[in-house]
Amino acid sequence: MSAIEPTVIHAGAGASYEAAMVSRSERWLPTLLSVIAGMVDVIGFLSLGIFTAHVTGNIVVIGALVVRHSRVNPAQILAIPVFVFAVAATWLIAKVSGRRAAGLMRPLLVIQFLLITCLLIFSVITKPSIDPHGLMAAIAAMIAVTAMACQFALLRLTMSAAPSTAVMTGNLTNAVLGFVDSWSRTQPLMKTDSRRLSDALHLLIGFFAGCVVAAVALMYLGDWAWSFPVALAGVAVALARRGDA
Repeated sequence: MSAIEPTVIHAGAGASYEAAMVSRSERWLPTLLSVIAGMVDVIGFLSLGIFTAHVTGNIVVIGALVVRHSRVNPAQILAIPVFVFAVAATWLIAKVSGRRAAGLMRPLLVIQFLLITCLLIFSVITKPSIDPHGLMAAIAAMIAVTAMACQFALLRLTMSAAPSTAVMTGNLTNAVLGFVDSWSRTQPLMKTDSRRLSDALHLLIGFFAGCVVAAVALMYLGDWAWSFPVALAGVAVALARRGDA
C-alpha cells in the first residue's frame, strides 16, 4: 500500500463521520431550534414590540404604520440591517474557523447560547419591556435579532437542505400539500416523502409550543421569561457536544 492510500482512507472516514453527524443533527436540531425561535419571537414581540425572528413581519408592520402615519418603532427599522450584518458576521466567523458542516454546528450553537444569555442578563438588569420604544428595548431587540440571525445562518451553513425554523409559511405549505397528496386516491402531484411531511409537522408543533410557553412565561415571569430560550439553547449545545464525543 502506498503512503498516499492511508491518507485517502483516513479522509474518507472523516467525511463519512461528518456526514453521519449532520444526519443525526437533522433529526433533532431543526425542531429544537424552532421551539427556541418561537419563544424568542413571542417574547420579543410582546415585550419589545418587534418580531425578532421574523424580519418579514417587521417590514409589513413598518409599511402599514407608514401608510397610516403612525409612529414606527425605530428598532423595527434597525432590525433589518442588523440581521444582515449578523448573518454576514456569522459567515465570517465560520470562514475564519476553517470548519465545515458538522464542525461548525457546536461553535455556532455556543454563539447563539451566549447571545440569548446576554439578552437575559441585559433584560433582567435594565427592564426594557417597561418602554418598548426606548433605548434599552432597542438594544435588547437587536441582541435577539442577532441571535436569530445566527440561528438562520447556522442551519444554512451546516445542513444542505436546511428548513426554516422561524418562518412557518413554507413548513405549513409542505405539511398541507404532503397530507392531501398522501390521502389522494389519484396519482400524487408531488414525489411522496413521508419524512418531509413529518419534519414540517415537527417544526410547526415546535414553533407553536415555543410561542405558547413563552407567552405564559412572560405573563408570570416578566423579563425572566428569556431564561426559557436560554435553557433550550444550552440543551442544543449539550446535545451537539454529546454528538461530537
